[in-house]
Amino acid sequence: MIGLTLVTGLACAAEAAQIVPPGNRNAEQPPIPGVSAKRTRAAQTTYEAKYARVYQLLRKDNRLRAKIREVAAAYGIAPVHIVGAIVGEHTYNVDAYDRLQTYYVKAASYLTSSFSFSHSGEALDEFIKRPQFKSCEKFTDSYDLWTCRENIWEGQFRGKTVDGKRFPNDRFGAVFFQPFYAGQTFGIGQLNPLTALKMTDTVAKVSGFRPLDHCKPTEVYQAIMDPDISLAYVAATLKKSIEAYKRIANFDISKNPGITSTLYNIGNPEARAAKLAAENRARRAKGQPIRLPEENYYGWLVNQKREELEALVASSEF
Repeated sequence: MIGLTLVTGLACAAEAAQIVPPGNRNAEQPPIPGVSAKRTRAAQTTYEAKYARVYQLLRKDNRLRAKIREVAAAYGIAPVHIVGAIVGEHTYNVDAYDRLQTYYVKAASYLTSSFSFSHSGEALDEFIKRPQFKSCEKFTDSYDLWTCRENIWEGQFRGKTVDGKRFPNDRFGAVFFQPFYAGQTFGIGQLNPLTALKMTDTVAKVSGFRPLDHCKPTEVYQAIMDPDISLAYVAATLKKSIEAYKRIANFDISKNPGITSTLYNIGNPEARAAKLAAENRARRAKGQPIRLPEENYYGWLVNQKREELEALVASSEF
């Protein structure tokens, strides 16, 4: 259904989650951030050309499509969710490489590099030992642990002066986890190292890969560059968003790759699900219809191309 969709009816925790149907809620594509437009102009290309390039990368590589189907099955999601995340990132973030082999070569290069996760001479491992992070020690799962640390950063360090040291008004992942340049993501899934550290326990359990360690940043970067490993992290991240929206907001978003792609793009699915759940509780209290999750510019494209992308990933030809 085109247009802003409002769904009537009451929902409670005991009821089955409301299925978010396929398709976009917005008739027109939501605004694309200026930074994406600037990056695309600087590369002397267009969104259409970048989409075509990543589409061709997927189309030409039978093994990659088979790997996507395999990983999707392992994490219990439809393959189009993974394809949507890849296509969205390479259309609006960085351009795709022409050949998958380039990602493997880049991954191997990180194992011979030397760098650390740190900021202004303070190593990440020392930073998270500060007393402000004491409350996070109760968490044993990597996702809960690093999410707690990220929340502490946002609330107590970001843009503040602590113990005489001024910290940047920027994301945790940009300040401590990107020694090359802030805002950088990597690999076919354009993963941030912090995201990989959050998902490492899930990936270790489902896919059997060795857990990542923040004290070994070269291995973190190698994992997010190697398609054989990084696709599992992409799938785990998407699965986490689906679970969060079902548990917190009582929405089943598994049929709408535009919504999962949106969350892959903007992150923080729990906080966003909680905000939507609170809004819908207020709507119910006023007798108003509830609001469905909506796609952003990135997810809008994925939904527009959904049938084409589903056919692509299902194919064993070419």
